[in-house]
Amino acid sequence: MKKFRKVLDGLTTSSPGGSIGSPSGGSAAGTPTATPTPKEIEIQETLVSENFQLCKTVRHGFPYQPTALAFDPVQKILAIGSRTGGVRILGRPGVDCYCQHESGAAVLQLQFLINEGALVTACADDTLHLWNLRQRRPAVLHSLKFNRERITFCHLPFQSKWLYVGTERGNTHIVNIESFILSGYVIMWNKAIELSTKTHPGPVVHLSDSPKDEGKLLIGFESGTIVQWDLRLKKADFRIYYDEAIHSVSWHHEGKQFMCSHSDGSLSIWNLRNTTKPFQVTFPHGKIQKDGRKESCKPILKVEYKTSRNSEPFVIFSGGLSYDKAGRRPTLTIMHGKAITVLEMDYPIVEFMALCETPYNNEVQEPYAVVVLLEKDLIVVDLTQSNFPVFENPYPMDIHESPVTCTAYFADCPPDIIPILYSIGVKHKKTGYSQKEWPVGGGTWTLGSHTYPEIIITGHADGSIKFWDASAITLQMLYKLKTSKAFLKPKPSEGRAADLVEDDPFAIQMVSWCPQSRIFCVVGISAHIILYRFSKYEANTQIVSLEVRLRCEAEDVISPSENENNPCFTESGSHSPQPHHHQHAASPGSGTTEGNKDSNPCLKVKDRMVRVPPGYQAELVIQLLWADGEPPQQITSLDVNSAYGLLAFGNCNGLAVVDYLQKTILLCMSTLDLYGAADPYQRLTRSPRRNRQSTSGLTELSDNQQSIDTDRSKSPTSDHVNGHCTSPTSQSCSTGKPRVPMGPEGPRLTRRGPGRPPFRKAQSAACMEISLPVSHTEGYASRRAMLQQLHGVAMYSHDEHHATAPYCWSERAAATESRENSFSRSRSSSVSSIDRDTKEAVTTLQFGESYARKSDTLPTPCLWVGTSLGMVLLIPMSIPTDHEERMEEPVTIGPSGTVLMLKGSVLRISFLDCMGALIQSPYEVWRDLNAHEDPDRMRRRKLVHISPSSSQHTCGEGHLAVVCSEKQAKVFLMPSQSCLFVHNITESSFVLRADVVSVCNSVCLACFCANGHVMTLSLPSLRPLLDVNYLPLADMRIARTFCFTHGGQALYLSSPTEIQRITYSQEMCDNLQEMLGELFTPIETPEAQNRGFLKGFFGGNSHNFDREELFGEAAAGKGSRSLAQHIPGQAGMEGMKVAACGVVGDLARARIALDERGQRLGELEERTALMMTSAETFSKHAHEVMLKCKDKKWYQL
Repeated sequence: MKKFRKVLDGLTTSSPGGSIGSPSGGSAAGTPTATPTPKEIEIQETLVSENFQLCKTVRHGFPYQPTALAFDPVQKILAIGSRTGGVRILGRPGVDCYCQHESGAAVLQLQFLINEGALVTACADDTLHLWNLRQRRPAVLHSLKFNRERITFCHLPFQSKWLYVGTERGNTHIVNIESFILSGYVIMWNKAIELSTKTHPGPVVHLSDSPKDEGKLLIGFESGTIVQWDLRLKKADFRIYYDEAIHSVSWHHEGKQFMCSHSDGSLSIWNLRNTTKPFQVTFPHGKIQKDGRKESCKPILKVEYKTSRNSEPFVIFSGGLSYDKAGRRPTLTIMHGKAITVLEMDYPIVEFMALCETPYNNEVQEPYAVVVLLEKDLIVVDLTQSNFPVFENPYPMDIHESPVTCTAYFADCPPDIIPILYSIGVKHKKTGYSQKEWPVGGGTWTLGSHTYPEIIITGHADGSIKFWDASAITLQMLYKLKTSKAFLKPKPSEGRAADLVEDDPFAIQMVSWCPQSRIFCVVGISAHIILYRFSKYEANTQIVSLEVRLRCEAEDVISPSENENNPCFTESGSHSPQPHHHQHAASPGSGTTEGNKDSNPCLKVKDRMVRVPPGYQAELVIQLLWADGEPPQQITSLDVNSAYGLLAFGNCNGLAVVDYLQKTILLCMSTLDLYGAADPYQRLTRSPRRNRQSTSGLTELSDNQQSIDTDRSKSPTSDHVNGHCTSPTSQSCSTGKPRVPMGPEGPRLTRRGPGRPPFRKAQSAACMEISLPVSHTEGYASRRAMLQQLHGVAMYSHDEHHATAPYCWSERAAATESRENSFSRSRSSSVSSIDRDTKEAVTTLQFGESYARKSDTLPTPCLWVGTSLGMVLLIPMSIPTDHEERMEEPVTIGPSGTVLMLKGSVLRISFLDCMGALIQSPYEVWRDLNAHEDPDRMRRRKLVHISPSSSQHTCGEGHLAVVCSEKQAKVFLMPSQSCLFVHNITESSFVLRADVVSVCNSVCLACFCANGHVMTLSLPSLRPLLDVNYLPLADMRIARTFCFTHGGQALYLSSPTEIQRITYSQEMCDNLQEMLGELFTPIETPEAQNRGFLKGFFGGNSHNFDREELFGEAAAGKGSRSLAQHIPGQAGMEGMKVAACGVVGDLARARIALDERGQRLGELEERTALMMTSAETFSKHAHEVMLKCKDKKWYQL
């Protein structure tokens, strides 16, 4: 039990040390608070550093840049190698394992030790690795590094422990798989070819043993030379010299002929009886031209020749199309008898492999499917049906169908949300798949005991949203939503839209989802927001559109004396937004042709009734408008609260709050105007334009001023807040009259050049590569560029802002902030240039029940606003509680003047009660608005409010606010606004993602920094619990997609096609072995078919071939040490754990060995006793028979 003794109240604003986190004292009006009453907060922090450990859990998606493919026909597991050194091993759904070579070299080839639970990988750094698959996390057992020759091809015969390795020099080496030692037996290229041959045959491109005789090795060289080598006699049986280069070779199962694919698009069949010329040469896709010549074709990169008992053999190959048509898609051709089927692929073919019933190459193959590995997809074709349908892929291989631009991770969701999303999404699944079971069904996987509903949401560049079931470390697609359906298609002829056609105008930037109320909001790159409601019924609906002009005006700066007579709020009037299907926020300059041209959104919403299917249905679209020839700035923050019925968003210009129940705009203010008189930097407000109407009658909102009730207006405007003029640059509020436009005065902020396109291409999180600074010495310029790319806007952080632009502020605030943040700032009399050059972006928003002012005694609905300058502003709201009043009466909202300060841009705001538990935001219980209910029954909103004071009878009133910025974290006590704890998270880097999450029945603050560190801090004391240098931030993809969730989990996009999930919880790391699937299951190897007497007699002597006798050290000697170096592996996690135990581990192993030996000795003794008893019985019976037949003649027997 830790006791934190803090003074909660009684610090007046005149005290220099009053509120650590509030330089302005927390009260803009300077009103003293009550008499100090020391209280004691008792919070038991249960989390310790032993509760945390960082490790990877599982990787989802398609392997990025695949290079190789292998299949175990007995275990029925599939392996895919990649260019980055990764290996994905797939079995039945749930069996999905990722391995990574430490070198990071590309995987050239994969070879399973069939039914042995092992895998051989050949990498581009000329190293062979042997992986042990008999453990849930595979590990390297042995490695063999070739020093003088480059590996080009490998072949491992079935049930053999000798691996054939072909090299670039044309030599063939042999490696013992058990010991990973090179044999002294070498087939040199100059011995394989004839001595009279003057040219080098090229690298080895194929190796295979003859199905008829395992002692014959077929070697294919790139130049077109084929040699069958007799391993016993160490000489060539025959040599074939062909004019065209060879890409692959495939045997007929009888071993009497084989087929080759060539670079000219031809297939040649060779018969072993006559190897002087090919038995047959065909050009499958080569047509005869008018002049009688064959048209040139592309190379056939691979061919497989598979036989079937009941039908003609299958010839499957990739490539070979003619060059006559440009832009033709890659194809896979299946020749079955006289029928030729060409399957067009969406992406280039990397590798394919026919799946056969038997692992023996000398039996009828009976192919039943073909696995095709494409550059960005994996498909399996069913060969048992004449139309060759595709199997439905159970793995989430289509995450990258459109580039991923954002992610969200939700753990411990309501249990009913996953089934209902699946039931809606399954109706829209594609049809036409094969009805047979997915052929890759190896391994075992069971649902672990530590599972709970988890959902991952991905946003994509084409505007689509995908919901994924991520429970039990699996991933399955639930539901897909297309946000572009809410808009009309951009037409190239529409001027400005012409620039959008080639870009991604619907790309998703961020999402906000409330699983309890099922309210879903998306933010798009075109500065638009769509609000969706969930319904199980289809409906006819018309989407309501609101248009907001959220723009910061650069005006002439006036003196403080002038400013005193021009406060920034008007008297209460009758000008509140009115709901319309299409609302337009009026702005200065909207009366001219130029103004009408500019006051348009980037996209056009469908303005007719549309039929929407069950699922998420668009209800409201909010769009920011063009202004002065410049597109709207992209939205940087969003929060929606279903209990309040409000939606808030902000960008680098300001903040807007929308009532989505009444479809009205409640607030639209620049960031500077939110401060009012409480600006801690004492920045000067901008003056209204001199030729506008008078602004007399304005009143200032003080700290203690209550929100003013207003009437509703018929002419809504985004520059009004509940009837009060909130923009000091706007005209006085008058309805029904068009405003006279005036030309802009003074320079504009971040004006876009006339030739610059209005949008850049959507910043896909999958395709952003940029180096980021990780040290303080690299300067802020690169970091600022990074933040611009991360948020999509030009923004300034607290550090940059003060390093380049010192402010003039009060001595009290300067002294407080100097003690708190150790910032050095100089005074400056020139504030106007600073105000023109900087924009304070709204970086985070959070609705919740809180205390907006120190004098508040009860929590009220509030909006917490965090900015890029490290400021946190509190905005109270007055929301009618009655259902009828809520739908009719306006919500009043206005800044309170409360300001809290931190270092760096604010990233996250969360609330804890005084017992240290996380306070969930209020929400509305989901109800289906399209449900057919009793008309006499009133449908009321059922709200769940979790008040900060509801469960704190012992602690008194108040709650804790946890605020994290990119530099530090602070814990404030509300309503006193005193800073209880502060922790500087990083000095040399900055935080990219932060969240308050629940772990082990407690809460902590989790942070991910730009230097790759993952940290956790206790709450509320902010003690460091975990700090691991996980991965360097090499590109923007990770920064955009990294997100934390409850239960000690996180995820990020590790490549453009893959999602990597990690855990920082020790409990989950301990249970991970239970959750992972088993790759290897004990299966009896199928017996070889009986060949019959005649086939066995005339079919060669393959069964008499002893490789150990030929390749072993006794016969062939040792391999060259300089040629290859053996590197022992770590033998997996289990081996390392045992090795780490030292003597204890040795004793344990010795004890186990003794127990096993004793058990075997006991069994041997029992068998000996049984044999003695049996022998005695046999002797007794034999003696009896002898006595019986003793006196009888031979003819009497």
